Amino acid sequence: MSQASQHGKWTLSSSDDDNDDPLPSASNNNNSPLLFGSPPPDQHTSSDSNHNPPKIASNFHQPKHDPDPPPSIEVKPEPKSDTVTAVPPLSIGSEARQASQASQLKPVKYESNQSRPFLAGKRKKDDDSISGWALSDSDDDDDDDKAKGQSSGQKDPPPKRSSPKLKKAKVEERPPSPHGRTYYIDEPDDFFETSVPPVNDTYRFYLNKVTGLEKRYNTGALHIKEILSPLFGTLKESVQFNYCFDIAWMLQQYPPEFRDKPVLIVHGDKREAKARLLQQAQPYSQVRFCQAKLDIAFGTHHTKMMLLWYEEGFRVVILTSNMIRADWYQKTQGLWMSPLYLRLPKGSPETAGESPTLFKRDLLEYLGAYRAPEITDWIQRIREHDLSETRVYLIGSTPGRYLGSDMERWGHLRLRKLLHDHTRPIPNEEKWPVIGQFSSIGSMGVDKTKWLAGEFQRTLTTLGKSSLRPDPPMHLIYPSVDDVRTSLEGYPAGGSLPYSIQTAQKQLWLHSYFHRWQAETTGRSHAMPHIKTYMRASPDFTQLAWFLVTSANLSKAAWGALEKNKTQVMVRSYELGVLYVPSAFSMSTFPVQMDVFPATTSSTSFPVPFDLPPKRYSSKDQPWMWNIPYTQAPDTHGNIWVPS
Repeated sequence: MSQASQHGKWTLSSSDDDNDDPLPSASNNNNSPLLFGSPPPDQHTSSDSNHNPPKIASNFHQPKHDPDPPPSIEVKPEPKSDTVTAVPPLSIGSEARQASQASQLKPVKYESNQSRPFLAGKRKKDDDSISGWALSDSDDDDDDDKAKGQSSGQKDPPPKRSSPKLKKAKVEERPPSPHGRTYYIDEPDDFFETSVPPVNDTYRFYLNKVTGLEKRYNTGALHIKEILSPLFGTLKESVQFNYCFDIAWMLQQYPPEFRDKPVLIVHGDKREAKARLLQQAQPYSQVRFCQAKLDIAFGTHHTKMMLLWYEEGFRVVILTSNMIRADWYQKTQGLWMSPLYLRLPKGSPETAGESPTLFKRDLLEYLGAYRAPEITDWIQRIREHDLSETRVYLIGSTPGRYLGSDMERWGHLRLRKLLHDHTRPIPNEEKWPVIGQFSSIGSMGVDKTKWLAGEFQRTLTTLGKSSLRPDPPMHLIYPSVDDVRTSLEGYPAGGSLPYSIQTAQKQLWLHSYFHRWQAETTGRSHAMPHIKTYMRASPDFTQLAWFLVTSANLSKAAWGALEKNKTQVMVRSYELGVLYVPSAFSMSTFPVQMDVFPATTSSTSFPVPFDLPPKRYSSKDQPWMWNIPYTQAPDTHGNIWVPS
């Protein structure tokens, strides 16, 4: 299969076209891009997979006029297996895990006659050796061969190994980003707030600050340093739930006076990936670990949450960013920050401090699903605090197979239940489009009936107790090649958008739903999205029936899939998000805010992070796929993208 566009011609070999085996879901998490190696864990694929992926050669170079090109990188090819990996010059903000051992990369001197890709930005060569990028299609949780034998509830069989076996690659220290250490610049002094920033007390939904934007587009946005600062409380202890960690960088985001306070890291790494993570923390005695149980193959711990215990009380932050610098630099991210929860009087009943949305109950249930003694003290602390001011609903995913009423506890069936119970039918609702926006895409099946329309769309179109199940328009927002090429990061931004050609060519029908990433309303059209949002909009896009921000991308691994004639649901991964419904705010719908920045504390309009209505792909637009070359046009840094 071969296709051409203004971005060049790409070809699928017959072996790819004929490959019926599903790609392993290395990161149920759907954000699985290339990883830069050990320090940020976003760089390995799910440790659940035992496949030995091939390595695809890739070299980088800089233009002749650059006096100090970054190192070339070459990966030697190895035997083909079920998982597709690549090593393009991309951003570490990706969330992939390498099921097998990481490839070893060797710096290669630039040769002027080479036609190879190069890193974005003209930066000095790092002194450190650079080790391997592992590209894994983490969301390819295909429901065919992989799922066989799992719906019955028996233990997952080990994945088949390719032959011959691959030798373990040597693990080397890696820079904190595929851009290299010198890509990042320090933010100016006025970038961070010195007093409590404008806080939207109504919705408490925020975007991250983005380096390189006009100041007004960051006024009211939050950076991790601000979230952890004394502006919001005097920190005593914290927990960081996440997929990918650069521990040294993360600890530097705490202010000096809180830097030695105890931190618990909740992660899903296993085996070599876990060893690398623990090795990162060796210099820091205040860091402890809790390993999330991942009993279903190809699942990941993709939840992103902070629990912050203060002298003054307690706070929850649910977000979309990994704990690595690239995710907080030039990407669009989102978060919900709770109010400050005060301690309940001693002797309060167990039901005290509950919110109308039952947020306290649901948070305790989610934490209890970890079955981890390391979290026990935090569960007790939450019980002792007043969460009654919370106005959002918690929507989580936890790995497992669920029957009966338990099917509605997690994933998209949990969302369906909440929309059924807490929204109301709307006149002409068949004209109210559903919008999904995400940064990674899993295997949807050979046509829309397999999961997207058969399950997921039915959930997204639920409004109240109406038996009507209309088929409204569905707009899926995912960056095009040009969106990535013209972004602040350039092509390396595509490292956090892990949609593979192998998955895409099996579901070309899906691309008719695609819309561009455009965010002029927030100044973030060129800050590629790592945020994930879902919503139901009015036909004129001025009202919302509900809004969800979550870690969950468009994949069955994240949201769950029905099995055994729809009598059970199987969820592979941990995910977490919050749902806004108008009834919790004494409203019938949410007005869409037209001018999000600079943010104010008084607006009752909802700050949708991108432009409405979405702009449909033109006939020339292609969805970004991270493991094919783009050589016909340079990116914003004058570079091209060639995973060879």
